[in-house]
Amino acid sequence: MTRIKSMPAAFLAAFAAALSAGSACAAPDLKVALIAGKTGALEAYAKETETGFMMGLEYLTGGKMEINGRKIKVIVKDDQGKPDLGRTLLAEAYGDDKVDIAVGTTSSGSALAMLPVAKEYKKVLIVEPAVADEITGSKWNKYIFRTARSSMQDALAAASTFKQGSVGFLTQDYAFGRDAVKAAKEALAATGSKAVVVHEEYAPAASTDFTAPTQRIFDALKDKPQPRVLQIVWAGPNPLTKVANMKPERYGIAVAPGGNILPVMKTWKAYAGTEGTIFYYYGFPKNKMNDWLVAEHIKRYKMPPDMFTAGGMAAAGAVVAALQKVPNANGDQMAAAMEGMSFETPKGTMSFRKEDHQALQTMYHFRIKKDQKNEWDLLELVREIPVADMPLPVKNKR
Repeated sequence: MTRIKSMPAAFLAAFAAALSAGSACAAPDLKVALIAGKTGALEAYAKETETGFMMGLEYLTGGKMEINGRKIKVIVKDDQGKPDLGRTLLAEAYGDDKVDIAVGTTSSGSALAMLPVAKEYKKVLIVEPAVADEITGSKWNKYIFRTARSSMQDALAAASTFKQGSVGFLTQDYAFGRDAVKAAKEALAATGSKAVVVHEEYAPAASTDFTAPTQRIFDALKDKPQPRVLQIVWAGPNPLTKVANMKPERYGIAVAPGGNILPVMKTWKAYAGTEGTIFYYYGFPKNKMNDWLVAEHIKRYKMPPDMFTAGGMAAAGAVVAALQKVPNANGDQMAAAMEGMSFETPKGTMSFRKEDHQALQTMYHFRIKKDQKNEWDLLELVREIPVADMPLPVKNKR
């Protein structure tokens, strides 16, 4: 009798376990779209972003690539840096692929084109690595969050190193470059710097000859108050070497390059002592996530992680934190939950500011090393620039 009575209970327990296993198997994947400019001038940035994003998901899920038992499926799309294609691919991701959340993209022009699509589909878009201020400014909507730094954050970091003197800019003639110079002027005023921007040169994005614009900057700066600084803001192959070859020191002019990817910066060895600002260099942050990223990246790729690798990993941190907070991935609920949300990145903890969803983050003042131990031992830290030293204005129309 005891055995007969126990059989139904055992059967029910086994049946319940089978149902539970079946439900787990049936749990739909969490779909994430990663849109990047994998073809074109910024393909190196896009490749790094994708590598960092995938490594970030791996690290944050302990290698399981799942959240709450649901597998993460990443759908990668190449917008080639073209705004029309970026807009189309994001609509395809939300509409046809039914992704829960999207990340992208490399070009600011393409990212700006994507913003209204997120609003139309009421789905979150995490912007990485595009930097145009309009993304979290005049073109912003409540579904937009940015893990990348903004042009204004770059400018505020640089402005913190310019206390006085005269500044000339060499940059690219498109949204990124013009946004950067506009932000720089505002940043100098915001930080109380007495430095004055005396000249701006906007060269075609694909320029290889910088003789004429550089000479015009020299002519504008050479009689102005010291210190005289030629600030280079450039995406892609950097013109530092060609500018330095024109010997700006003849006019008492120092060159201040913005940080760049490692393959570019390792060509700067001849400019030891030159200073600039950067949003990530693998040797600067001290935390467990960065330690893991550096060690694993060197093991897998025989070189340290780069700026946009760290950016991709930061975006992964935001994606994982958001999906943990809102497992059903409802766009409105997720947008609300992500306001003020903190998440882990290789730079340490970041938080999305409630007002405009811009990730607030530290920056770094660097000096090019004189004694470099190996091909990737490039920079030394002058100062970590805390969020408190960068009074980032809110520019959206919320």
